[in-house]
Amino acid sequence: MSTFRLFRFGPAGQERPAVEFADGRRLDCSSFGEDWGPRFFANDGLARLAPWLAGKATSLPAVPAGARFGPCVQRPGKLICIGLNYKDHARETKATIPAEPVLFFKATTAITGPNDGLVIPKDSQKTDWEVELLVVIGKTAQYLGADDAMAHVAGYALHNDYSERHWQLERGGQWVKGKSFDTFAPIGPYFVPAAQVREPQNLHLWLKVNGRMRQDSNTREMVFGVAELIRYLSHCMTLEPGDCITTGTPAGVGLGCTPPEYIKPGDVIELGIDGFGSQRQVATAWESTR
Repeated sequence: MSTFRLFRFGPAGQERPAVEFADGRRLDCSSFGEDWGPRFFANDGLARLAPWLAGKATSLPAVPAGARFGPCVQRPGKLICIGLNYKDHARETKATIPAEPVLFFKATTAITGPNDGLVIPKDSQKTDWEVELLVVIGKTAQYLGADDAMAHVAGYALHNDYSERHWQLERGGQWVKGKSFDTFAPIGPYFVPAAQVREPQNLHLWLKVNGRMRQDSNTREMVFGVAELIRYLSHCMTLEPGDCITTGTPAGVGLGCTPPEYIKPGDVIELGIDGFGSQRQVATAWESTR
């Protein structure tokens, strides 16, 4: 059976599950009877999907050309974020490299499709970009040992962890305030099963603003790798199937520029991870959406 990547397509709130094969075929998997969400991962969905596709692929309908990509994972229970997890990013923001992972959450209402527009929040002063590798949990995890962590990974995706720095850093309280505005968590286009990712600590990730490369790095630059993050988090909370962990961003964010640069209406933000596809968002002002 050919390798495949999972995705979801259709209007917002009405997405349908689908797969893309290595030869480029995109097939509607609605007849599988499950969306790519927490229940799917909890019930060993990836293992069940592969033989189902082997028997059904020739009869499945094609995904319509030009269909909208939705978030590649149906609404997760948690969207857990890791801050200051690349050495060069910590330096550019004049932060101390952390001794332990810096944790915060992002509201799941921020989740959107990979090519949906970015809405700059009302009265925003400092909306910023952050390309990141996102990890999807496949099995319930509690108090894991170092050797057990990766067995709990279902797969990976691309994520843009948009941040409003004024709300995040200058208004007191926790970072979640500057991270959770609507449209601030585009995920996808593809969910890539863990079995197809040989080395998650050697993935090229990049981001451009208006065609200019701003972030160009590799996941080997992480302070804490994927395995350590999962182990650590499992000692703080129960990780459940479908939970998403976004693993930090490399240098090149607007906050780190001299002087700082932030997103303006009309800006085009493009980003990608090799093998995971790419995203493209066009920024609009909040007022223009009302």
